[in-house]
Amino acid sequence: MTQKAFEPVRLLHVDMTIAGTRRRVGRLGKTAQGIFFEYDPAFPRTTHDISPFCLKEPPGSTAIPAPIHPFDGLHGVFDDSLPDGWGRLLMDRKLLDLGLHPRLVSPLDRLAWIGDRGMGALTYKPVHKLSFLDDTGPVDLDRLAAKSRRVLSGSTEEVVDELLQAGGSPGGARPKALVGRSDDGSRLIHGAEDLPAGFSHWLTKFGIKGDMIDVGAVEHAYALMAREAGVVILETTLLPAKSGPGYFAIRRFDRRDGRRIHMHTVAGLLQASHRLPSMSYEDLLKATMLLTRDQRQVDQMFARMVFNVFAHNRDDHTKNHAFLMEDDGTWSASPAYDLTYSPGAGGEHALTIGGEGAMPVEKHIEAAGRTCGVSEEMIDACIYRTRTTVSRWREFADLAGVAKKTIAAIDLALNGNRPKHRKQ
Repeated sequence: MTQKAFEPVRLLHVDMTIAGTRRRVGRLGKTAQGIFFEYDPAFPRTTHDISPFCLKEPPGSTAIPAPIHPFDGLHGVFDDSLPDGWGRLLMDRKLLDLGLHPRLVSPLDRLAWIGDRGMGALTYKPVHKLSFLDDTGPVDLDRLAAKSRRVLSGSTEEVVDELLQAGGSPGGARPKALVGRSDDGSRLIHGAEDLPAGFSHWLTKFGIKGDMIDVGAVEHAYALMAREAGVVILETTLLPAKSGPGYFAIRRFDRRDGRRIHMHTVAGLLQASHRLPSMSYEDLLKATMLLTRDQRQVDQMFARMVFNVFAHNRDDHTKNHAFLMEDDGTWSASPAYDLTYSPGAGGEHALTIGGEGAMPVEKHIEAAGRTCGVSEEMIDACIYRTRTTVSRWREFADLAGVAKKTIAAIDLALNGNRPKHRKQ
């Protein structure tokens, strides 16, 4: 079949819905010098700064240039709308299917193809549909999981369109699908766009080659354990599968009562790559205070840090922490996500704690907390509560249906030879 000539996008309009009203945020343009963003004069940027740290006009100009790194010449806040990992793989496979080499496609082209299907509240026009399926019917998770494995093994065929339809623009290495789940939990439909009444937005994950069959149950058990430890995380569940305990699913926090919520990852906010070590937890806690001006939000991020240390979740990079902007322009830490057992790259946390990445212990946690204004009472209480909760890993794993062999292996890592917590 003859392919149409590729016409690269040179100008994109960026919109956002605030308190139910769609507003023009500004426009993105591509020139020989790079990509620039310009705010719409009518957008209330003094009260609704979509990226307070890095999206600033240079002296004498309204055009904000994007840095060359780390997001392929795109501003961090807009890079948050693009897929990463699994979603990027799907988009690249689709481009190749259309006869386009991914390297020839700019970030603006990719944003145009995302349109209004991305995570968060930002949307982009004009929209290039990339032959997405227009499907609002039921979702077969087992079929999507099988097709995901085929894509990862190198087979594309007709599967990419359906996975793009189901996947929207989620990031991360593992295959994911955005679904609409009925309020009674009995039905699933494609959920990248707006949903009919009686459905809510969820994200579900599939395993990859080499994963244990109970990988979803492990993440669900971690969600149960994190809540008990005081970490804010939205509702999670296991969706039925033909084999194994089920597919992990979590309610999306960038959708609320049918409204889109502006989401900004730490990677995009600080222009900090998640692929390379670039930050510490102290940096994260300080950024939280600067953005939210609320010690309670800092304390919540601290609780998440403590949980990641004791629960052995070392894949805690800058894309796995985010903030949400409310309709009044205020910011808060998003609920936690991507919490599961992870040995980490090279056996280290992506974010260091008190200068330590490989084997952080209480003294490193305490140093990080004190540096960022966390009270001694909060530090002690959080360490004690988290240690006590993680020691009960087997209880949460049993509730989630994790296999006994997996339970034992993770329990050894979490509780095998750890030093006893200090007396209270």
